[in-house]
Amino acid sequence: MTEQTIEPVENTRPSRRPLLLVAVAFVALAAFGFILVGGLDENIVYFVTPTELHEKGDEAVDAPVRLGGQVAPGSVVWNADALDLRFRMTDGQREVEVHSSGAPPQMFRDGIGVIVEGRLTRAGIFESDNLMVKHSNEYRAPPEGHAPQDVYRTLIREES
Repeated sequence: MTEQTIEPVENTRPSRRPLLLVAVAFVALAAFGFILVGGLDENIVYFVTPTELHEKGDEAVDAPVRLGGQVAPGSVVWNADALDLRFRMTDGQREVEVHSSGAPPQMFRDGIGVIVEGRLTRAGIFESDNLMVKHSNEYRAPPEGHAPQDVYRTLIREES
């Protein structure tokens, strides 16, 4: 018997694997981009000042907005029985009348920084769905033997 050597046959067909990986990556990136860009327009709540809100004009009416500024001194009108709060917010240049239902945060007062989320009505009143008080991000533990409530009272007096 004669021995025959079998030579391996080379695969002349190009591999489809790299092409498939590129296609899957492209589809995944396109889907992510669509979700990111397409969904943001409908769900973004912009942060603006009273001056910027006034500059938007009719475009600001009935659009979801996050408005930031300070409570104008002497403008707070609180009706505890009806849980109705009205005040003016200012950025030092312009003011916006704000109406909020529900009890305000404990630290709410004249001159404090606030952020309200809601919509501007055609009447020019900002109807707030959410009212947040801006406060310092510095934390000081109460001295030994003092309750946290004591430190809170001290902070209120220092900021007034």
